[in-house]
Amino acid sequence: MARILITEDEDSLRSFVARALRLDGHETYEAADGAEGLERLQEGGFDLLLSDIRMPVMDGIELAHKAASAYPGMKILLMTGYAEQRERADDLMEKIVDVVSKPFALPDIRKAVAHALAA
Repeated sequence: MARILITEDEDSLRSFVARALRLDGHETYEAADGAEGLERLQEGGFDLLLSDIRMPVMDGIELAHKAASAYPGMKILLMTGYAEQRERADDLMEKIVDVVSKPFALPDIRKAVAHALAA
């Protein structure tokens, strides 16, 4: 299964998603903002970055740009609850698999991750 870094500033959502993906057999790692996420990515070996767009310190757009440059083989899946944030991700569409709208149900995020890993 995959090694997945979940970067999300909302603690409860981050742990909810991590638990859901562990049910599918994935190894999950967590970061509370983009800067922490970038540090965690340096550990190497991640198959997927699952990141919120709107976060303090470094947002998911900046994180996705840096991650795509540094780790071109890694899949990137973004999450957002804000329509305008989704539009900001348009310039990333060649670098990311998709943008998942929040709120989402457990099956939705599991399906999105499975799709991203298969892409």
